[in-house]
Amino acid sequence: MKKSSAGRLGRRNRQASRAVQGGRPEIKSRMTAKSLNVTNPSAQPLFRPKYNSHKQQLLIKNWLGSAKASVMAAPVHPQPATQAAGGPPDNFPLREILEIASTEYMGLRKDPNGVKPAIAQVSPAAAIAGGEFYIEGKGFARKDRPRVTIGEVAAPVIVGSDSFVIVRVPENAAAGDLVVASGDSASQVWTCDIGIGIADSLHPVANPAIDGYGNIYSTFSGSRGQKVPVAVYKIDLNYNIRPFISDMMNATGLAFDRHGLLYVSSRLDGIVYQVSPTGNVSVFVEGMGIATGIAFDPAGNLFVGDRSGTIFKISPTSQIFVFATLEPSISAYHLTFGPGGYLYVTGPTTSSFDSVYRISDKGDVETFYRGLGRPQGMAFDDQGRLYVAASLAGRRGVVRITADQKAELFLSGPGIVGLAFTPSKALAVATTNALYRVDVGIKGRQL
Repeated sequence: MKKSSAGRLGRRNRQASRAVQGGRPEIKSRMTAKSLNVTNPSAQPLFRPKYNSHKQQLLIKNWLGSAKASVMAAPVHPQPATQAAGGPPDNFPLREILEIASTEYMGLRKDPNGVKPAIAQVSPAAAIAGGEFYIEGKGFARKDRPRVTIGEVAAPVIVGSDSFVIVRVPENAAAGDLVVASGDSASQVWTCDIGIGIADSLHPVANPAIDGYGNIYSTFSGSRGQKVPVAVYKIDLNYNIRPFISDMMNATGLAFDRHGLLYVSSRLDGIVYQVSPTGNVSVFVEGMGIATGIAFDPAGNLFVGDRSGTIFKISPTSQIFVFATLEPSISAYHLTFGPGGYLYVTGPTTSSFDSVYRISDKGDVETFYRGLGRPQGMAFDDQGRLYVAASLAGRRGVVRITADQKAELFLSGPGIVGLAFTPSKALAVATTNALYRVDVGIKGRQL
């Protein structure tokens, strides 16, 4: 007896249903292409299946449920997806799989091109000119190549895909409102901290120093043996810059004592100078080798880093001790005091995997964190987190390290050599030729 076409269709549907439950891919594939009359689902993003019967509705729902269950069991890749639909690899992110399934197979959205770009995450939290933001989200390239603005300024897009964008902060960016646009659609505003240039034509080689009023001091160090017209500049609260110290060569490290006197090291002659609030200079201590970074502890002892491998301790009565020894640095030691009375030291070497060292009050040296590229100036906030001018995983800027030694890029920017917190909870960032102010809203640690 000859069977009807309806009977043959019902038998195929029952076979396909059993295939979905039993995992026979060849029948499942035949079902998707033949029973649903779809030869290339990925090429039909607006396809909405037409149900010929209640059984076929159930079959389609079972098939989609099976696909979703397979996706749920698959590992989720941490990086943003940039691949198109149609045969996605196993590590394709779950949220993208489900979005594609709902859009292309179930027709839940009428037009995916009408969806606005959406920002899910921007890292790091802050940047200065030349720094880079990594932007994650979706819908960045629905209609056109992604466009990014910071405030009213267009920012160059280095890498652009539908879910991941790398953008460089332009020189004239000031406001921190970041927006991603594609076609005539734009994302929500994402607020970032953007550094404002407050001084240029400088040559810092270490942290700037900040007095109790918020005035910022920075150097024009010059090349070794170079005599410059002005060695140290003072930038007031209105960002007016004026010469502060003239008669000094290769000014390097800066630090204030508890009485408000400024101390400046010279890597040329191994002298640490004491400077009055009016700019009068006198010799405080000599014979410090290649004197670079300096820092005071709460007791008023001055510590000086000779980049040849020695950390000196000078008491308030000018007694000199060898406090600790370290591996020599190719450029300079950078010093700061942190919680527990520990002295923290960085000193770039030829390695690209350098350390931050921690020295106890007895002179015992240990590694606090290892894995930074060219670590330089440092500062602590009032929560005990350490900020280091360095690179982390190839990204250059300011790295923040917690007390339990977890590191993240906090601020992105090129050529950063030092930093310091201001009384107004801003961060003064020194590059090789300029100073920036970044309003991060973080209070620095007080000695």
